[in-house]
Amino acid sequence: MHMHGGMKAFIQLTLTTAFAAFATAADIKPATAAPAVEFETSELITGVQQGIVQASLVGNGRDLITAKLRNNSPTPLRIHVPAGQVLESGRNSVIALRVMELELMPAQSAEISIATAAIHSTNKLGNSAYKLSYQSAPKLETFITWLADHPELSTPAAQVVVLSITENLPLNALAKFAPANGVASKFDTDAFRTETADLLAALTALRDSGVKMETVALTLDPQLRIEAMIEPLSREAAKRYYGISEEREWDFWKHELLNGDPGTRHYALFGIARFYPDVAIDMLPKWVRETKTHVVFRMSAIQALADTQRPEALPLLRTLSEELGVDTELGKSAAQAATFLDQRLTELSKRTIVAFRGTDGAEGL
Repeated sequence: MHMHGGMKAFIQLTLTTAFAAFATAADIKPATAAPAVEFETSELITGVQQGIVQASLVGNGRDLITAKLRNNSPTPLRIHVPAGQVLESGRNSVIALRVMELELMPAQSAEISIATAAIHSTNKLGNSAYKLSYQSAPKLETFITWLADHPELSTPAAQVVVLSITENLPLNALAKFAPANGVASKFDTDAFRTETADLLAALTALRDSGVKMETVALTLDPQLRIEAMIEPLSREAAKRYYGISEEREWDFWKHELLNGDPGTRHYALFGIARFYPDVAIDMLPKWVRETKTHVVFRMSAIQALADTQRPEALPLLRTLSEELGVDTELGKSAAQAATFLDQRLTELSKRTIVAFRGTDGAEGL
């Protein structure tokens, strides 16, 4: 029996294709993962000394070093910058606050930012070249070790801790708020002044990292406690640090007002205005009208009325301005406070605001 030529050619082609497909399938091997790159760890200062790492370091004298690094070795490197590494530029010296690592292939370059703190308040601010130092800062070692487990601590707060340990600076050298006693700091530390919340976070970090708090100058000024309690951003942290429970907060304000430090007693009026506005609306006009009360308290009571941010305080302030006389200092202050409050209420009406939490049930003074 003879097979048709066309059919023979078709069968031959089909067999050839099948064998080819089978051969191709047989040649395919399971995919294997590329071998993992093994990085050799090198501490930055060692790598620079050995010449296998090229480093260009620029810092601002306070909180930041920008490091441009290049791997000059034939080996993949994991470059390690330890927390506690000291860097210097002239008389400036800073300390790395946290561990930083960077992986570089041979001939690869990259840039990292290193969070730092000035070791001395005499550091001059401004970008300049830095070099790695073999000097250490033994006084700071315990804190730097503690900091590794507390990523929540801000760099400004860590800076306060560092200067409290190295120079034991007083509150008036580190706070942004003006000193209640009018005594200016003898140190030129404006570059290191920070917010109240960061000051309080620094105090907590100092205590929790094992520093003997009785030796810390920052704790000696009574102004910090009341400033931290007045400031909404630091108030809850202040209550935790100073052990002021929710139930005892009113007692705190009452005690500060009646028996607090003479330099800050009037500050309590602002705390009451912010956190107990219903009490303040009833109480503060009485303080303003009481002629036997010291003018500092009367003036503070006027300003605190505006601080309630309550619409009902506006007519009170306008009435007080007329009662006190528009040409007197107190009368002028009441008029200015009314203008401020009017503008503030207009702003508040234009946007949704989370109001200060009011607390009912406190008795007026």
